[in-house]
Amino acid sequence: MAVIVTTAFEVGGREITESLGTVFGVVVRSQGIGGNILAGLRSLGGGEIHEYTRLLEDTRRQAVDRMLENAAKLGADAVVAMRFDSSEIGNTMTEVVAYGSAVKLK
Repeated sequence: MAVIVTTAFEVGGREITESLGTVFGVVVRSQGIGGNILAGLRSLGGGEIHEYTRLLEDTRRQAVDRMLENAAKLGADAVVAMRFDSSEIGNTMTEVVAYGSAVKLK
């Protein structure tokens, strides 16, 4: 059975029977020199920087996958109050964290 993920504090129609603690998935990524040059050139014209958008989407997806792996190891049925956080490390790397509370459901 797949682990349910929600940004809400409860799972609709289900009772939380046990809190298993905080789970998270962390990913640190760098675009690489080629991507940074292309993105830098693209930024001169304004608008969306597709290279960075794809990088962030992939990174968030991987962070969620890692969070779900950690939840499954705890035997969780769901992760509630799921959130993202991100920060820059230096000027070349981005850290993305997906986190929430792992719970058992009735």
